[in-house]
Amino acid sequence: MVKLMIILGSVREGRVGLPIAEWVRDRAEADGRFEVDFVDLKELALPLMAEPNHPRLRQYTMPHTFAWSERVDAADAFIMAFPEYNHSYSPAIKNAIDYLNAEWDLKPVGFVNWGGASSGTRSQAALRPVVTSLGMVLTHRMVEISGPQSQVDDDGRFIADEKQNGVLTRELDELFALDRALRPLREAR
Repeated sequence: MVKLMIILGSVREGRVGLPIAEWVRDRAEADGRFEVDFVDLKELALPLMAEPNHPRLRQYTMPHTFAWSERVDAADAFIMAFPEYNHSYSPAIKNAIDYLNAEWDLKPVGFVNWGGASSGTRSQAALRPVVTSLGMVLTHRMVEISGPQSQVDDDGRFIADEKQNGVLTRELDELFALDRALRPLREAR
């Protein structure tokens, strides 16, 4: 099984991101090819990155950094679910990424984004160079959700439409295939 970490990069109260990320988690678990580690950055509560050494050295000094490093290192693939803030990604997702370096290398990543009229496409475009600079390999297909509040039901569940479900299925397929291609490279290190 592929160890898939789903990272929810929204920490605001009343966030629509939680039901979206739970939808992604439920779909990945039902798929059968993934062992899912669900990370809610609000619950993880990483402080602003303040390690004294550059992350590429892996000379961590803080217990929360050691724990985060171990958790990310154990993952084979990622889905980062995050909103668009001011034409960019959320500070919470950037902070979580910046804590580490080698732990992300040669691992596939897909995005699930949401926002207003742009559906989060600008946040996606802004984060692409960040993850690729760390050696991550992006999926081609990514879920984009415009005005997601209208898709949350009275029970707080995100109700995806046919297109969103289809794109997520293809994104999971790509993550699985990319992991199979990248795994030998990771193991050869």
